[in-house]
Amino acid sequence: MLFDSVLGLVNDVAIDLGTANTLIYVKGRGVVLNEPSVIAIEKGTGQVVAVGSKAKEMLGRTPDGINAVRPMKDGVIADFDGTEDLLREFILQVQRRRLLVRPRMVICVIGVGLPVEKPSGNMVVDIGGGTTEIAVIALSGIVNHTSVRVGGDEMDEAIMNHLRRSYNLLIGEQTAEQIKIQIGSAYPLEEEMEVDVKGRDLVGGVPRTLKITSEEIREALQEPISAIVEALKLSLEETPPELAADLVDRGIVMTGGGALLRGLDVLLREETKLPINVVENPLTCVVLGTGRILDNLSHYEPVLMRSAKR
Repeated sequence: MLFDSVLGLVNDVAIDLGTANTLIYVKGRGVVLNEPSVIAIEKGTGQVVAVGSKAKEMLGRTPDGINAVRPMKDGVIADFDGTEDLLREFILQVQRRRLLVRPRMVICVIGVGLPVEKPSGNMVVDIGGGTTEIAVIALSGIVNHTSVRVGGDEMDEAIMNHLRRSYNLLIGEQTAEQIKIQIGSAYPLEEEMEVDVKGRDLVGGVPRTLKITSEEIREALQEPISAIVEALKLSLEETPPELAADLVDRGIVMTGGGALLRGLDVLLREETKLPINVVENPLTCVVLGTGRILDNLSHYEPVLMRSAKR
């Protein structure tokens, strides 16, 4: 199996295998790896050329003989061989010695310190690279779950499409991501920003520099952001009334890289009239949650057994 073949080297491993980034937690050592989920492979031999940040630097820049790809797409495995190679290389990076004991592994548990074991409602909005997952949790179980294939990648694509349609300027994924990070927002800013963007003119075919503002990038991001807002409203509508009442005081917790988009918490607060709290470590809280499970397996065993039976 996929994970059996790549995880026989490290015991007690927690993995957050994400569309945009992969994080690994090893019991007793903490978070030991945080790298982009990108792999570069030589086409003829299938040999791995680079993984993680080094492979990400190659996106859109490789010669014909090398293929740099994201094996995860929209929150699912799009390329099983590529994902297996990616995980194997990451595991080799973090291992200290070869172990013959099969590892215990936990994948994807939100670790934001919520009292999920109590009979009260906790809502988590996890905005990742490929998907946005929304869940209401109580008594260590998921009461209501909503998932939409909208995340950071769709935001980047929206920026790329805007510049192509409005200015005939072609840019790559990494440039779009940097624009989102530098001036992207979901709600009007107190002081709007602007940035110079370099790309290829689709008419003249030559490189060109363009100055764009945070206002037009916010406009470009409206479609993916609206999809997240609608998914959250749908989840709230389907939440049992007793648990929904708890959210009035407890609020909603946002995590994942998409939670870092400027003003998104303000927009969701305005749309839902509920408190919106962005966790302190949105990029690492999932892998820290898996690590917390590893550190106290006996305490969480009933929950893990319940999940395994689904």
